[in-house]
Amino acid sequence: MVDVDKSVIARYKTQGKNFEILVDCENAIAFKTGSNINLNDVLTAEEIFEDVKKGMHASEIDMKKIFNTEDKKKICEQIIRKGDVQVTAEYQRKLRDIKVKQIIDLIHRNAIDPKTGNPHPPQRIKNAVEEAKIRIDNYKTAEEQIQDIISQLKTVLPIKFETRTIMIKVSAQYAAQSYNALKQYGKLLKEEWQNDGSLVVNIELPAGLQEDLFSKLNNLTHGSIESKIIGVK
Repeated sequence: MVDVDKSVIARYKTQGKNFEILVDCENAIAFKTGSNINLNDVLTAEEIFEDVKKGMHASEIDMKKIFNTEDKKKICEQIIRKGDVQVTAEYQRKLRDIKVKQIIDLIHRNAIDPKTGNPHPPQRIKNAVEEAKIRIDNYKTAEEQIQDIISQLKTVLPIKFETRTIMIKVSAQYAAQSYNALKQYGKLLKEEWQNDGSLVVNIELPAGLQEDLFSKLNNLTHGSIESKIIGVK
């Protein structure tokens, strides 16, 4: 069970009745969203209240009628899954830190500085997000917010989303391990195994990943690759 001093209220209102329990904030939200969390790590106790702060316990008759069970654990499960869980300031900060990192990573991988053609360093993107005072929604995915964020970032940071198609040739000695790396970075539009065992591919990938891909390939092949950008969009 959870330490009562670290608990928050999970509340479910239905049919004119109010049901409240004490839970661990982070574990309750994880349980509510389908994570494999043991209920004992969520609950402070198996006590169900009408009003936690007043110490008023919920009616046994009401619980049996509404939840169709007398099993308090099953009732607690329904309260968490169907109701609302209070969110602590600490958890809100943790959510924001995670979301900001996801957004910065997404921009770094997919966008470039149009002046140089290179991706912006993550710290530069983070500074721009703070300078532009961009509001980030902790409960929306990074992908759902990215277009609006990019529009706001452009006021303080030159930025452009770009996809590149690159022709890459790898010598026979390193072709097999390079092929696996290539598949991780982008979409292979064309692949040809030459008579001498070398590999030639056309790969489409976000411009921000080009530098990382070349670094990976150069490490694998000791620089034994040829490349050429053959398309940009």
